[in-house]
Amino acid sequence: MSDTVRIGIVSISDRASSGVYEDKGLPALKDWLGSALLNPIEFVPRLIPDEQAGISAALVELVDTEGCDLVLTTGGTGPAPRDVTPEATLAVADRVMPGFGEQMRQISLHFVPTAILSRQVAVIRGKALIINLPGQPKAIAETLAGHEKASGIFAAVPYCIDLIGGPYLETRDEVCKAFRPKSAQRPRS
Repeated sequence: MSDTVRIGIVSISDRASSGVYEDKGLPALKDWLGSALLNPIEFVPRLIPDEQAGISAALVELVDTEGCDLVLTTGGTGPAPRDVTPEATLAVADRVMPGFGEQMRQISLHFVPTAILSRQVAVIRGKALIINLPGQPKAIAETLAGHEKASGIFAAVPYCIDLIGGPYLETRDEVCKAFRPKSAQRPRS
C-alpha cells in the first residue's frame, strides 16, 4: 500500500480569485498529479489573489496547519508589479532549493524566449517542499514532466521529499519517472 500524500495546490490570480474568469491552474495541477502519482492523494486547494501577505499566510497554513508534504503554486512569478509569489514563498522558507527554478526556466526556454522573465523558486519549510510553477496549464505539465531535451522537475520531487522526512512518493513511469539512488528505492507496492 502506497503512502498517502497531502498536496497543497495554490492558484494565485487576482482575476480568477475574484471570478472574472475561470481558474485553470487548480484543475491542471490535480489532473497532472493524479496521472503521475500512484499514491493516494489528499488535495488541499486554495484560489487566492496576488497579495504577498496572503500568499505567505496560505503557504504557512498549508504546511504548518494542514500538514501538506508538497505545495505547488501556479501564477504570479513574472516581472509585473503584482507578481509577488516568489517573494511570498521566500518569506516562509527554511531553505531555498535553487535547482528547481533553474531547471524550470531551462525547460521553458525550449518553448518560449520569455522563460528568462520567470522568477519561480522552490523552498523547504519544515518537512514540506514548496514549488512555484508557471501559470498556464500547458506550461505546468511541460515543467513537471519535461520533454525529450530537458528533464522535468518532478523526477526529483519524490527523493527530495524522502530526504526531508515526507512520505514515499511513487510515480507512473510513463508520465514521469522518479529518480532515486538505488539505496533509496523501495520495491513497487
